[in-house]
Amino acid sequence: MSEQVFLLPDVGEGLVEAEIVAWKVNVGDVVTLNQPLVDIETAKATVELPSPYAGTVVTLHGNVGDVMEVHKPLITFEVGGVASSATTVAADAPPISTPSVEKREAVLVGYGVTNEEGVATRTRRRQGTSARVIPPTSSAPVAATAPRSTPPVRLYAKQHGLDIATLTGTGRDGLVTRHDVDQALSGAPATSPVRVVAVPTGPTSTSRFVGRDLEPWATGPKEERFAVKGVLRSMADAMTQSAFSAPHAAVWMRVDVTRTMELLTSLKGRPALGATKLSPLTIVALAFCDAARHYPGINSSFDAANGEVVVRRRVNLGIAADTPRGLIVPNIKDADQLDLVAMAQAQAVLVEKARAGTTTPNEMIGTTLTITNVGPFGVDAAMPILPPGTGAILAVGRFAKAPWVVDDEVVVRYVTELAMSFDHRQVDGALASRVLAHVARFLEDPAAALLVG
Repeated sequence: MSEQVFLLPDVGEGLVEAEIVAWKVNVGDVVTLNQPLVDIETAKATVELPSPYAGTVVTLHGNVGDVMEVHKPLITFEVGGVASSATTVAADAPPISTPSVEKREAVLVGYGVTNEEGVATRTRRRQGTSARVIPPTSSAPVAATAPRSTPPVRLYAKQHGLDIATLTGTGRDGLVTRHDVDQALSGAPATSPVRVVAVPTGPTSTSRFVGRDLEPWATGPKEERFAVKGVLRSMADAMTQSAFSAPHAAVWMRVDVTRTMELLTSLKGRPALGATKLSPLTIVALAFCDAARHYPGINSSFDAANGEVVVRRRVNLGIAADTPRGLIVPNIKDADQLDLVAMAQAQAVLVEKARAGTTTPNEMIGTTLTITNVGPFGVDAAMPILPPGTGAILAVGRFAKAPWVVDDEVVVRYVTELAMSFDHRQVDGALASRVLAHVARFLEDPAAALLVG
């Protein structure tokens, strides 16, 4: 028998740490190849790691809630073999090849990089070499397998003084949902008792900051501190980098979107659509992609290191998604190739995965243009900060009735406000204005634009 150490892999593009969300195994468990071991949460996504070995779990090198560094020990296995020294599996190396050790190249959920066509590809892992593993000075306590749930639900339960381990999940595969927590809080009968636990506050709190889950103003503590990590840190770093590295400029205009609303109404209930739901954002996305086809310079980035402007002939359209974990911007690959129905379906999948915390790292990289929709919050307009490496971001306000002049008469029309921030290093005001005007014309008569396209 020999010990094999599985190191926490980099499941994204240069991520340096991940938080343990839930262990799916315990010390002493016998696992098979590809059996799910643990859910980890990075700044970009929640990822399920499969087992690279068939063997017995010897050590779990962390507890639920711990933030682990990439390339540090995650799990130690005992496997069949003749080797006497422990070996390791890192992110860039397969399990060590021995005559009696069953092995594979671990395929991580969401793992991979993109090729020129934006398709996720496997990276051939280099053959590893045997290495001694120095046991930790003090082993971390063994964490019991936590009930399956999502980070925001766990946070919600914790902030309301509930131990989620005592709840019975009613979601798919026993997932503990926010509804389950609400039921427990309301005193509804449960299959297991609810245990009240102390909620840490003040400087020692490590709760993830999610603005919507704070206590009411009157009853909350006078001051709260939250660790800047995960999505919050990712957003903070990205926005700071963009704001202080790219010269932002903006153009904006009000648009009559009555025909867009009429088109959406006329398409409701069409058998060809099935369960697909169309929204104003679908039409806006089509309009932005169409503008990029006519004015490719907007779909660009500035490569300062090489002194080049990179113009891309495909649109990876980022959609800013408000999720329980915070703001993330996954993208739809090759969005300029999609028609009305395909765009609506792609948006629905993107938002669903974002809110469930299952967005893959590959869906978070390679964005070329972005849309942020503030309309659902009742906001008329916004002036967004560019995501790093993109040429422009379009903010869309609410679609609301307002007085509008048509043929010298004031009538009631649906109106929205469009605002587009752009990188002024490679996009000038004339190009930005033409792009925004193109989007406006599309929204003013989408049926005609779709027929032409």
